[in-house]
Amino acid sequence: MTVTVAPKVRKKTDPASAVLFDVPGPRARRRNALIGVIGTAVIVGAIGYVIYRFWETGQFSSQKWEIFAYKQPQITILEGFLNTLKAAGIAAILALALGIGLAAARLSDHAWLRAPAFAFVELFRAVPLLLLMFLFYYGTPALGFRVSPLWAVVLGLTLYNGSVFAELFRAGVASVPRGQSEAAYALGLRKTQVMSSVLVPQAVRAMLPAIISQLVVLLKDTALGFLVTYDELLKQLKQLATAPDFEYPLIPLVLVGGAMYIATCLLLSWFATWLERRLSRAGRTSAPVELEEHVGGAAPI
Repeated sequence: MTVTVAPKVRKKTDPASAVLFDVPGPRARRRNALIGVIGTAVIVGAIGYVIYRFWETGQFSSQKWEIFAYKQPQITILEGFLNTLKAAGIAAILALALGIGLAAARLSDHAWLRAPAFAFVELFRAVPLLLLMFLFYYGTPALGFRVSPLWAVVLGLTLYNGSVFAELFRAGVASVPRGQSEAAYALGLRKTQVMSSVLVPQAVRAMLPAIISQLVVLLKDTALGFLVTYDELLKQLKQLATAPDFEYPLIPLVLVGGAMYIATCLLLSWFATWLERRLSRAGRTSAPVELEEHVGGAAPI
């Protein structure tokens, strides 16, 4: 005998699941749709007005955009972009390492580790990033040595973002339900094993969007490097914008440079989405295996 199971039909809206807000009714949906249409029209109109003003002032003239047809400006822009990625990449690695170390110290059971880490994090989170860059570049000669523009940018980004990452990591670990660590301790695991095997993997999945957002901020903050003479993208664009032969093409260079920043940030966001999905799948598939290892395997039924 064949048993046919009818497919389960999902409801379009479930009022019981609306915990944070009420499900909008017909009038509310029409009002929200109208607000969305008006908001979209305003944004499109503003963009259209900006484009119109650019056209009226000759920002789209061939002479202003002709600068991108020459090899030397292309090389200059590419070198600036690579210098931006170089500073951001080095600072990101160092800041993540510093953040992990500070977070571990903040979560330590020893007060002599927690107190200095707390003071370090609060200090460098409060100091403006530009002031740190100025301190490393213009202040170090008074101490008898000079820091290069690259390392002035990298060290400033590392100290500031490392302190931010430390708070992100600490908050991520603290957000894991307390029962997770208690169950791990009940199985006889040490604190380092609980952190590395139970708390940190769950915390990373929870705080990954915040980590990527801070990396995007770090990438954009490299633009402050032009104030300490670092040849990053913004400094190179500024130099090219003073070319009189192309009618000082500031707006075209800003548009191209902005598009390069946006494309890089979108690539980081795409990578974060891909990594989050991969970690979620790995967590679902590895959970039964880890459970069997701890409890000695499941008995066959």
